[in-house]
Formats: sequence, C-alpha cells, structure tokens
Amino acid sequence: MALDQHHYSLTVRWTGNRGSGTSSYREYSRDHDVEIPGLPVLKGSADPTFHGDRSRYNPEQLLLTALAQCHMLSFLHVAVRHRVVVLSYEDHASGLMRLNRDGSGQFETVTLRPHVTVADPVHVALAEQMHREANAVCFIARSVNFPVVHVPVTTTAEGEPPAQSG
Repeated sequence: MALDQHHYSLTVRWTGNRGSGTSSYREYSRDHDVEIPGLPVLKGSADPTFHGDRSRYNPEQLLLTALAQCHMLSFLHVAVRHRVVVLSYEDHASGLMRLNRDGSGQFETVTLRPHVTVADPVHVALAEQMHREANAVCFIARSVNFPVVHVPVTTTAEGEPPAQSG
C-alpha cells in the first residue's frame, strides 16, 4: 500500500427489523450497529425527528463529531510544528442542517468553538492563527462541501486571555 493512501473499512448492520421489515414507514426501527474490528460496537439510529432512538448516535452527530475531532487533532499537530505548548482543548461544536421540500437535506454550515489553553502568553495570537492552518490540513474539513467556521478562544495557563494591545 502506498504511504499516501489510507483505506478505512467498517460494517454497518441494520438491527431494526421488528418482524415485517420496511412494510411501512413506522414499522421498522432505525437502529443499527457500526462495527469496526477491535473497537466497541457503536450503537446508531436516526435523529429522533426521523423516528430514531435518542439514546443512540445519529449520522448528523457523527459528522459533526468527525469535523470537531479532525480539527482538534490537526490543531494539536500544527501546535507541535510551531512549538506552541497546548495544555487543554475543548470544543463546543454546532451544525446547521436544512431539509428540502423533496425530503433531502444537507448541512449548510458547522461552527467549531474551540477553547484552547496555551502555556506561554506569547503564543496566544499565534494559536488563534493556527486554527486556519489546522482547517487547511484537516482531512474531514477538506472533504465537505459546506463552510466550517471557527470561533476560537485562547487563554493562558493562568486562565485569562491576555490584555489586548492597541
């Protein structure tokens, strides 16, 4: 396998046949399992709006999760390259999905709100800029056809944003 190619595989198994299959829209469960060898089974369903089980993960949540995770991992990678010591990272991500009259839909935007704590106050401005660089190298953000907006907050180890000059 070439070093520039990475293949991923998994099994999605529908577990929602209540006995009559998809005989009608309300007769089947949207429950399914996502199976990846060596990992715990991920219990999935549809969003509750679409008759899913709210105690299971839905694809829309997982897309948002993938974007937030990818950005965080890309940001941490960029931080090492810039020699910026990140002490903590927490993101409160949200996404807007629109439904169309024909029953289709799509995400229109995702907003990531990473709160990053850096060790050195000198790196606060650089850390804010590093989000753009992280977005540019994030595999998932590069693969979607809608904007991924970043509203970062960077603090120092003391917990306070540094005073703004000017």
